[in-house]
Amino acid sequence: MLNENMKAIRKSKGLSQQELAVKLNVVRQTISKWEQGLSVPDAAMLILLSEVLETPVSTLLGEIVAETEVDNLKAISEKLEVINLQLAQLVQRKKAIRKIFQWVLISLCVAIIIIYAVLIVIKSPYLGWDYSSPETAVLGVAFHSLEWLFVRVAPIAFIGAVIGIKRCSSNH
Repeated sequence: MLNENMKAIRKSKGLSQQELAVKLNVVRQTISKWEQGLSVPDAAMLILLSEVLETPVSTLLGEIVAETEVDNLKAISEKLEVINLQLAQLVQRKKAIRKIFQWVLISLCVAIIIIYAVLIVIKSPYLGWDYSSPETAVLGVAFHSLEWLFVRVAPIAFIGAVIGIKRCSSNH
């Protein structure tokens, strides 16, 4: 048990066999033999070992100690670094999506203006058509319905797009 506990505690403190040997004023091979269970430290060395490892002698000689992570702070730091990188990537993606959305809204505004200009220039030519033919009548009604719907919906879409553009540009 001493050998297993000593090794687990040494590792949890982040010490190599060489570093522990220097602190105890022994050679590394001595530490290796203790941890392999090939020999044991004498009483004086056991007390010094407990002081260096900041662990009571009873713990060294008692039940098996589970190995703990060498450097919890370092592990947490590395995990936080990964999380920070992921958050930075997420922020970049959100900015890119916001920029694309802003350009889509600008394109919608331009399309609405162009369609309005075309409608003003062509002055509803279907109004002068001869509606005695069923095909012409259906086509004329379809054009009129699309124009009527566009004239009513486009201003709302235009205002919504302008508000969306303002909100996208103000959130940078």
